[in-house]
Amino acid sequence: MISRNVNIVNSVGLHARPATFFIQKANSYKSSIWVENEDRRVNAKSLLGVLSLGIVKGMTITLIADGPDEADALAGLADLILSGFQD
Repeated sequence: MISRNVNIVNSVGLHARPATFFIQKANSYKSSIWVENEDRRVNAKSLLGVLSLGIVKGMTITLIADGPDEADALAGLADLILSGFQD
């Protein structure tokens, strides 16, 4: 199990469209992936879960992955977030 902190840089955070891109990317990996914000952790492959965190620009979230492609999963999701969802 590995984790990585990522700062949200896009203007709307993880809402609607960016969250959909994030979920699709998360679902492309075999590993279990979670998003953690403050004291809440949700399944990164669940749109409702991710939206429920209310993640906005400037927040730092923790991505956690456990599985056969965990390093690739965290790298891919972090790159997506840091590109402002331009991937």
